[in-house]
Amino acid sequence: MYIDLPEKRYYAIGEVAKAFGVNTSLIRFWEKEFTVLKPKKNAKGNRKFTPEDIKNLKLIFHLVKERGFTLEGAKTHLKEEKKDTLSNFQIISKLEDIKNQLSKIKDQL
Repeated sequence: MYIDLPEKRYYAIGEVAKAFGVNTSLIRFWEKEFTVLKPKKNAKGNRKFTPEDIKNLKLIFHLVKERGFTLEGAKTHLKEEKKDTLSNFQIISKLEDIKNQLSKIKDQL
């Protein structure tokens, strides 16, 4: 379950956690486990996630929460098959967006 975030340069960890429907502690844990996540930190140490981080989080979320990969399995999958996984994930995401748009149009009719 992911809710689209508005277009911004940086996202706070609370916004990110809410969008994915998870606790902030899970986002921090994934940050430690997955080297592709590199949020910026301000002077206070608050994490600021970029759109690239969000894209990687979507992929991690998909592998771990939706497809049931272990963390090690997800790490391996990301390293070995990132292009294929990312391509497939983007196609699935676009199809889901189209499905949602069609559902809205159907409801309006």
